[in-house]
Amino acid sequence: MKSESLNALAALAHGRRLDVFRLLMRRFPDAVPAGEIALVLDLAPSTLSAALSQLRSAGLVTQSRHGTSLMYAADTEGAGRLLTYLWADCCRGRPDLCLPTSLTEREMADRTYNVLFICTGNSARSIFAETLLRDLAGGRFRAFSAGTNPYSELNPQALQVLQDKGHDVSDLRAKNVSEFQGEGAPQLDFVFTVCDRAANEECPPWPGQPMTGHWGQPDPVKATGTEAERHLAFQQVYGALKNRIQAFTALPIGTLDRESLQARIDDIARTEDFA
Repeated sequence: MKSESLNALAALAHGRRLDVFRLLMRRFPDAVPAGEIALVLDLAPSTLSAALSQLRSAGLVTQSRHGTSLMYAADTEGAGRLLTYLWADCCRGRPDLCLPTSLTEREMADRTYNVLFICTGNSARSIFAETLLRDLAGGRFRAFSAGTNPYSELNPQALQVLQDKGHDVSDLRAKNVSEFQGEGAPQLDFVFTVCDRAANEECPPWPGQPMTGHWGQPDPVKATGTEAERHLAFQQVYGALKNRIQAFTALPIGTLDRESLQARIDDIARTEDFA
């Protein structure tokens, strides 16, 4: 365990390798093509290849092949072993000294939970998710959405889809994530990214260490083709997010510890999409 942990710490000690690992953790459980990682982090192919090789050797990244593309994902079991070693050996099992208070709590109380959905523009996908959770979950959740670079107005076709499905859209508006990071912002229990671009972006740690998940969906606003084909793109994203949110609201959150709950959230991300 010590030797493995030292290898992992050495791999993460280099800034660019740490950037790669952090990106893959934000995108988990997705596997990300090497080309996309290089583009997001502005890395030369040779630099990225060396970084990925060391992270794989350290048990922090897995590699798979999809067609002709090599895909990479965070190895959460390897990361978990590193944290276990640091907590048990270096911290001598003292969570009061080594971990934030929120991370030492093994269960989440059965109460109303604050959930934030993030995408880049906050004009369609995150608006769908906010509305769906609000209308499907009754009083169990308070739903919010925001964008890392929000548009000034919501997408009219997204609003039309919501209205056609019977949702009230009168209070919806585009918001910046900064509204949820400053003083007076709601204490978040869950933060979900619903587009890959938002998950790729650097974001300061959320106060209180909310649980996170990545439920990436293609941007229907960028759909091309006929009017019917563009409309279908919005319908498909709405349906995929509805499936995930229904699965999320069915979770017995109050009876699960953080580790079990995080595993269930990651499982939802692997759900096959269908409208």
